Amino acid sequence: MSSERLTERILKFVARSEYQPQQARALARAMGIAEDEYGDFHDAVKALTKSGRMVMGARHAVTLPEPRGSLFGKYRANPRGFGFVIPDAPHLHGDLYVPEGKSGGAMTGDTVRAAIRKRGKRGGKMLYEGRILEIVTRGDSRFVGELQNELGQWFVRPDGNTFHGPIFVGDVGAKTAKAGDQVVAEITEYPAPGRDARGVVVEVLGKRGAPGVDLLSIINQHGLPTEFPPEVLADARKAIAGYDSQAVLAERKDLRDLTVITIDPDTARDFDDAISLTPLPGGKIELGVHIADVAHFVVPGGPLDREAQERSNSAYFPNHVIPMLPEVLSNGLCSLQENQPRLTKSAFITYDRRGKVVAERFANGMIHSAKRLTYGEATNILAGKTRGYAKSVVALLKEMEKLARTIRARRIRAGMLVLNLPEVEVVLNDAGEVVGVAPEDTAFSHTIIEMFMVEANEAVGRLLRELGVPNLRRIHPEPEEEVVESLGRFLGVLGIKAPKAVNHRSLQKLLQEAEGSSNQYAVNLAVLRSMQQAVYSPKPTGHFALASEDYVHFTSPIRRYPDLTIHRLLDAHLRNDLGKRKGRKQQPNTAALEALGELCSTHERRAEGAERELKLVYILRLLAQRLGDVFEGVVTGVANFGVFVQLPEYLVDGLLRFSDLPEDWWEVDAAAGCVVGERTGYSIKLGDRLTVAVAAVDLATRKVNLTLDQPLSRKRKASSTASRKTSTRGRKARKPTGKARKSAGKARRSRRR
Repeated sequence: MSSERLTERILKFVARSEYQPQQARALARAMGIAEDEYGDFHDAVKALTKSGRMVMGARHAVTLPEPRGSLFGKYRANPRGFGFVIPDAPHLHGDLYVPEGKSGGAMTGDTVRAAIRKRGKRGGKMLYEGRILEIVTRGDSRFVGELQNELGQWFVRPDGNTFHGPIFVGDVGAKTAKAGDQVVAEITEYPAPGRDARGVVVEVLGKRGAPGVDLLSIINQHGLPTEFPPEVLADARKAIAGYDSQAVLAERKDLRDLTVITIDPDTARDFDDAISLTPLPGGKIELGVHIADVAHFVVPGGPLDREAQERSNSAYFPNHVIPMLPEVLSNGLCSLQENQPRLTKSAFITYDRRGKVVAERFANGMIHSAKRLTYGEATNILAGKTRGYAKSVVALLKEMEKLARTIRARRIRAGMLVLNLPEVEVVLNDAGEVVGVAPEDTAFSHTIIEMFMVEANEAVGRLLRELGVPNLRRIHPEPEEEVVESLGRFLGVLGIKAPKAVNHRSLQKLLQEAEGSSNQYAVNLAVLRSMQQAVYSPKPTGHFALASEDYVHFTSPIRRYPDLTIHRLLDAHLRNDLGKRKGRKQQPNTAALEALGELCSTHERRAEGAERELKLVYILRLLAQRLGDVFEGVVTGVANFGVFVQLPEYLVDGLLRFSDLPEDWWEVDAAAGCVVGERTGYSIKLGDRLTVAVAAVDLATRKVNLTLDQPLSRKRKASSTASRKTSTRGRKARKPTGKARKSAGKARRSRRR
């Protein structure tokens, strides 16, 4: 185990809420450190204490440092007035609770300095709370929302959950804004105790709800880039003007004789991956994964490169893309278009009959795509609808399916996790109005490309590891201990025996046993929530969900900057200019890679958050037209103020408040995922199906309120060790307390892994 991975593991273990300070030797035993690894473990503990990230307490017990005086961190506000400071440096007590009235005017995203004070003990542990002393830097100053007028007062009601409260504005006539317009407001006076926020309208996006306005709102709300600066466009044109295909071909492998195809969504315009297959003696087969050679056109450090790095990725919305690279490249010379010679970085992987990798090679090449297929076309061909397609294309696609199924079976045997969670896509008309939703296409044609991309990513990752070259990996850490324990409690509520240890095999078995049962959705969702988020980092952590030790992103350089960095390393290798033999000065800088990984991970989350929120807004607009309609939903979460129910048709969660349940005292165990009526014995738990009606839709706060449309069943009362009782006696619920439920991130499409 690497020293970096061991250090992370130690810090996570001692940060657990149930951890009791103990000496290094006892800590090693508790963590399952083997005797032959103890020397490395001891060195890691020593380094952590020397740096101040851990301390030796009484009797040389190892623990995290106590919070002292004050700390710096990011503030996260709650609509009910309180908040939390997420410390820049981890300490013994995690996030710092800030009571209502102690935020000092801080808003979500602000960097703050907070004073720390003790507020008593619970369960033998000291509890702390904070008071914001200083707002070091503001997180946001611009907010998007609806312009409203009440009693002569103009104000903007911000969308989303970042800023809670109105922003009062003055001269709206300067921008010819009208009530009901969607606007961008910039704060000039931040809110403080007893004082509302004030600002100015800096941009009018259009009438709220008009076609295209929701998209503009989300782009502005998430701070996504739009137009490319002139110098970037000029750099792109320069790269195109200087391209000479014949001169370039002299330095590359000519792969134009291969039968190569692309398979992409119907609306795709940038095609960055293509596939070929070549039969070999002895029943072997060579897979060719040909990736658009963006690195040939984007000079490191140039205007194009700097802009691509700053954007980090493309953002994809229904009928709209914000590209990482200008369209003259992303949709033009870099795109692997049909019947056009295109430059590639090609990975050739040879398999035996069982799908085991037996050889790998890489090349700078030039291909000539024989056919651009959509996923729907590929599915039809595999179903036998081959009229109009060349025999070579049909034969290639059928061999691709056979190989992909073999690879998938091998990867599952190795521990790859496959979640079965549905997705929906919104449907827009020609005017850009949302008119419905449709289930996401799950045909095996998608899996074919997914498997081949995963294999190519892993092959390049192995190569760079063998060369000893630091690189920007795609890592997915294993589930954290406390989350694993929460998963076990949840499974117990469902009556499912929790695995003794959470690993690839136990999770695979859990998912297989749930398949086809009434608990299938709940179990898959719980496993997803137990997973950490995949990020970019040079740390050799591996990819847990894919059961891969060496994994990078290589296959989408048109839309992801990390892939471009991998292409440059591969190019240096192919030119014999990379590796241990060339000395350390040629190696990428690890510190720089860490910073780049954080930037790319942050911008990836920004883009995904924007994509997810726009989809939610579109779905809420549909539901706003269906008030009173009844649905059968699935319970996906519980909180101290109600239960969350997902409507399967739209895959959106709505809140069923306790005040809308039969009058009772409701015992809530959020950790175990259930609520029980103390008087009636009625029980609701995660995974239960409930018939509910849509009562209200609030587009500004992105919330759906539901009412129950069925009688509840009486069930045996579940035990609870950490519960709260919430009353709906007299149809009034007690004021909710405690942390709100964390929403589940959507299941990522596997090509984004």
